[in-house]
Amino acid sequence: MFVLGKNEKLISVTLLATLVVVGCGGGDSSDSAGSSSAASEATVMENPVDPSTAGNISGSVAFEGSAPAMDAIDMSGEQVCADKHSTAPMLQTVVVNDNGTLSNVFVYVKEGSAIEGMQFPTPSAALLDQDGCVYTPHVMGVMVDQEITIRNSDGLLHNINASPTEQRGFNTSQPFNMETSQDFGTPEVMVPLRCDVHGWMTAFVGVVNHPYHSVSDGSGGFSLSTLPEGDYVVEAWHEQYGTQAQTVTVTAGGTTDITFTFSADMANAVVPMRTPIDPHDHPLVTDHQ
Repeated sequence: MFVLGKNEKLISVTLLATLVVVGCGGGDSSDSAGSSSAASEATVMENPVDPSTAGNISGSVAFEGSAPAMDAIDMSGEQVCADKHSTAPMLQTVVVNDNGTLSNVFVYVKEGSAIEGMQFPTPSAALLDQDGCVYTPHVMGVMVDQEITIRNSDGLLHNINASPTEQRGFNTSQPFNMETSQDFGTPEVMVPLRCDVHGWMTAFVGVVNHPYHSVSDGSGGFSLSTLPEGDYVVEAWHEQYGTQAQTVTVTAGGTTDITFTFSADMANAVVPMRTPIDPHDHPLVTDHQ
């Protein structure tokens, strides 16, 4: 049997350590940094639209008729969530603002030859929070492959059940304060989400392959910025009132204003999506007094 002596062992260990350092890139640090920087720059995609020749779309979503009364959510069975609300929160199915406009309408470019074939950089992660046993936001938009950080801020059991029709869904459990990352690889308007633990918790995600999407806010407004000049079909989606579309012309350096109008008599409109979840069937939802 061949046995190394004490000095030979020391030399062998030193040689091995040297080889490991060299093999792991421990040589010229400047070359390593340069290669890393070049690789990083190569993976960063630039926006293909020249802002100096682009235009914008700005608008609002109006509502006509009497706003339907939304039900209050009975959270007495989840005191942790109930304590986060000064008054019982309302369902978000139809949210009519004080100025007569409609919130939670997903507005996006549905068609436009000017952006066909363009590859846009993927934005940073979007946040979907579960706070007070409510999804915030109720309606959101993301790009294909954009990460969605789904957060449990309540510290009690939630699960996120996504039911798309164009791609594989997911059903993720979150038993305590934590975050989960998900994304969608195919465009789809809209993807419904729900919590199977709390039947009133629903949300909707619009997935498109470009950055031209928006959700009407508390004043009914939305904006789509930095579009190449050209003609577009812009669609507005609402979970109860269905969809509307308009053809819009964008000019370089200009802003085109448009208005979508939904009304109470559209309540039975066909919504392009799987069968909507009806939270009224859940026993923890009671009529608002």
